[in-house]
Amino acid sequence: MKTLDAPVPLRRRLSAPRYRRAALAAGLAATLLGTLGNAPAPPEQTARPAVSTCPPNLLGKATCYTGQDANGAYYAMAVPTRWNGSLVVHAHGGPDLGDSSDPARSTDDLGRWAVMVEEGYAWAGSSYRRGGYGTRMAAADTENVRRLFVSEFGKPRRTYVHGQSWGGDVAAKVAETYGRQPGAYDGALLTSGVLGGGSRGYDYRVDLRVVYQYYCHNHPRPTEPQYPLWQGLRADSTMTSAGLRVRLQECTGFASAPADRTALQQRNLDDILAVTRIPERSLESHLRFATFTFRDIVSTRLGGRNPFTNQGVGYSGSHDDKALNAGVERFSADPTARRDLSYDSDLTGKVSVPVLTLHAIDDPTAFVEHEAAYRATLQGAGRGGNLVQTFTTETEHSALSDSEYANSIAALDTWVRHGRKPTARSIAASCATFDRTYGGGCFYDPAFHPAPYASRIRPRQGGLAWPAMTAAQERAWSRIEGVGIAP
Repeated sequence: MKTLDAPVPLRRRLSAPRYRRAALAAGLAATLLGTLGNAPAPPEQTARPAVSTCPPNLLGKATCYTGQDANGAYYAMAVPTRWNGSLVVHAHGGPDLGDSSDPARSTDDLGRWAVMVEEGYAWAGSSYRRGGYGTRMAAADTENVRRLFVSEFGKPRRTYVHGQSWGGDVAAKVAETYGRQPGAYDGALLTSGVLGGGSRGYDYRVDLRVVYQYYCHNHPRPTEPQYPLWQGLRADSTMTSAGLRVRLQECTGFASAPADRTALQQRNLDDILAVTRIPERSLESHLRFATFTFRDIVSTRLGGRNPFTNQGVGYSGSHDDKALNAGVERFSADPTARRDLSYDSDLTGKVSVPVLTLHAIDDPTAFVEHEAAYRATLQGAGRGGNLVQTFTTETEHSALSDSEYANSIAALDTWVRHGRKPTARSIAASCATFDRTYGGGCFYDPAFHPAPYASRIRPRQGGLAWPAMTAAQERAWSRIEGVGIAP
């Protein structure tokens, strides 16, 4: 199902001199805006997008382009044959941990969310200038690819930012940071978003890291160099994901059938899952994050400072909670490290555009309670009226139904164009129209409301109030030289 706007022809590219003048003007305006609004503006590229082969599911349906911007971020764009004149700017999840930009990331995501292009929207997505953590960096690269699209194809009728997983946090940051620019973004679609922010959003992985080591004693082993667990992994370790999997299997037998586990492995597994409330099917992926991504955050991005704490946390659900709480490793955050992580990735809730979210109730990676945190964040900022949340009975994180993605972008577009705020029930009702085209199924539960964030993730001191970073804190911190995480 397409929007009611008539298709528009692809605008002719600007001549080289006009392109350079447009890029120069855009760069000057971006610099001024960054100075006035404390939103560092990414530079424009020097080379224009090149026509490239579209993903297989878009062959004959769109013209695709790839390029690399001046920061080194690869990107992909697509313009449908029958373009409705509007643009979806995509923020990918992760974060990936490579040292440089991965050109395959944006092209892969274009294929993954080809449904947006099939619905008539142009699409642009950045691979970000580097791997590793950096929400504001990723937001700046996402904004940059929007500007590159405008320089090449002209200003779209409407522009929507879409973020998936960690990209949901990135897209929400885009909406807060750049959405104040008139006409830059008209709305935001956040799917399976990690919306609790960095300073609180990973606390359950902090808990996993220490609880795992209490039971397993193999990460690190007693014979290996010791390090505080908040590091995730020591900076010079050569451990791989495969090596971590071996240790997890040794301790819990998680990859074996229950009948093939030892009694100790089964008890370890039961205790770890019960205490951390992490689903068994995603235990390995969460432990990888609490190992390798924590190392990136601490050692590479924060100069070895600790942003995490588990002081005062009471762990429960094990076969012996008293022994667990007495024996688990405890630590306190470095206030400057926690501030920098918060400034980089926490959300203020001050959004001025409509925001629609889509989340599976049984998401094993970004727990659905992230949505409760986000609603509390917007309500705490007085912007709750800008938010509509939808939930499905699916059990996936990264691959919800194409029918629902198409339905979501259409519902957001209709909200923006006509000013009539939808409801979870009206969005659920409209999905069948799209399912006749895509056949992915519609699994909405309009009556669902997530429990508070603290019901799933054990709060730290002061962790019950939202937003985690107020707009006033953001303004104050922005005046500190070197605050946050460097691009």
